[in-house]
Amino acid sequence: MEESKYIWMDGRLVPWREAKVHVLTHALHYGTGVFEGVRAYRTVDGRTAIFRGKDHVKRLFNSAKIYRMEIPFSEEEILEAMKLVVRENELEECYIRPIVFRGYKELGVDPSGIPVRVAIAAWKWGEYLGRGALERGVRLKTSAWRRIPPQSLPLEAKATGNYINSAIAKMEARDVGYDEALMLDYRGMVSEGTGENIFIVRDGELFTPPLYASILPGITRATIIRLARDLGYSAHESEITLADVYTADEVFLTGTATEVTPVINVDGIVIGNGRPGPVTRKLQRMYFDVVKGKVEKYKHWLDYI
Repeated sequence: MEESKYIWMDGRLVPWREAKVHVLTHALHYGTGVFEGVRAYRTVDGRTAIFRGKDHVKRLFNSAKIYRMEIPFSEEEILEAMKLVVRENELEECYIRPIVFRGYKELGVDPSGIPVRVAIAAWKWGEYLGRGALERGVRLKTSAWRRIPPQSLPLEAKATGNYINSAIAKMEARDVGYDEALMLDYRGMVSEGTGENIFIVRDGELFTPPLYASILPGITRATIIRLARDLGYSAHESEITLADVYTADEVFLTGTATEVTPVINVDGIVIGNGRPGPVTRKLQRMYFDVVKGKVEKYKHWLDYI
């Protein structure tokens, strides 16, 4: 990780290495936190803009509400704090991580009365799945571990504790030489990656798992559905089997960190011709044009620093 100068904590900027919490912080022991992953890009006019910042902040507040955490700042204040962190760290393009968590007071499963803390960091972060992944594509391994069922945890919330499920699947895939894990839901249907939504392309139409397939309602996922439909493609939320993935013309992953990453191989089975497909490429180009402010129609998604 490339360290920046400052992290915003509870209303003030502190030096990166001084942004610390107590070892008995409740979230460290019980996963009682929610967070967002956000990116800022340098746009064609030379300014830096956070992509869909308001939508990310809204989801952060919704996640906190589900977990009964009252954020001691307004949505507007959090968005302005994100901008401040980018500006004060002199970052033109970066990843931004706001996190809301239960802090230090008492220990025990019940988080009632534990203070809610907020931090926002930003740093330079390139391709999430490795250098060259956006161009050449990645290889997925279906995990033996299933995604958390929606009857167990509210998966609409981007909660810290949920990601231990992702971490074990990620390690499993990397240990056998793959770039990322593909996770199935509790029924055995395709769900998502460890931190990405998945799309398949068949006969020029897009398909992505529905919300009840144990997925996070991704903001990049929603962006790609909108862009695809505006480009004239049919985009469907529908159940997907593993066989559907194996036999798809194209497969790609979406996420703020992942952006739009082609998938060229799943479980040793070559997808399509083994190269990123034309629909994936078109959507990938469109996505980067949008985040960099090249498309007037979508400039309302940009929150300039």
